[in-house]
Amino acid sequence: MDYTRIACDRPRDGVARITLARPDKANAQDKAMLYQLDHALAQAARDDAVRCIVLAAEGEHFSSGHDLREDTSLSDHHPVTLWSGFDDAGQAGQMASEHEMYLGLCRRWRDLPKPVVVQVQGKCMAGGLMLVWPFDIVIASDDARFSDPTVAFGVNGVEYFAHVWELGHRKARELLFVGGEMTAEECRQLGMVNHVVPRARLEDFTLDMAARIARRPLIGLRLAKLACNQSLDAQGYSTALQAAMGWQQVGHANARLVHGMPVDPSGAETIRREAKGEG
Repeated sequence: MDYTRIACDRPRDGVARITLARPDKANAQDKAMLYQLDHALAQAARDDAVRCIVLAAEGEHFSSGHDLREDTSLSDHHPVTLWSGFDDAGQAGQMASEHEMYLGLCRRWRDLPKPVVVQVQGKCMAGGLMLVWPFDIVIASDDARFSDPTVAFGVNGVEYFAHVWELGHRKARELLFVGGEMTAEECRQLGMVNHVVPRARLEDFTLDMAARIARRPLIGLRLAKLACNQSLDAQGYSTALQAAMGWQQVGHANARLVHGMPVDPSGAETIRREAKGEG
């Protein structure tokens, strides 16, 4: 696969780094980015010389979320789950697309049998959370800000609905109901972020941790990750995420009936106004 949205390198022994490379769009995710990222993660997962993977991003911001201006079809890409019918009319096509492209990809990444460390700076907004939550360790710069304003579109939140697990149910409700931002330090105190460091130290700190991880035996890392993931699943994690995707489809279906499109069109203006501090 020719990478146009990401870059790959090996910055330390045993460490593969994948970098989102769309800084002019604040690393907004189009389908090409998501599938290139999936391909690169799969390549690193199958490489026996790699024991730890780092996900980073070029530019001022980690990710501004989904690229809402994109109009390509999933049929133009290379689906990796067993879903089909992406161009079907009505809610059927959207349900298939979101199970494949959002929940499906995030589940694949969450189950990748090697540790993944995410390096976050600037804004991590809405769909940007889906490039953080499936992974294992989060290192954030002190200027990082996390948000999910998508309730303004008439849906329950981003499609990989891990909010309650990552933030606790009280702060998850606040983030969703209010649509505000959470600082890196707030997220560290809640357990979503492992470490907060100055922006100037972010890369070195992340690579140092990845290098330490890569010195562990791969079988031990795999078993530890399996144990952590299964502990979450024993508490209902995967079942809850699947159920939340169903509510996502209810939101889209309602918007199609009320507004003739899959989201409430007033949501974009609400988010823009609040981003400007206009309340």
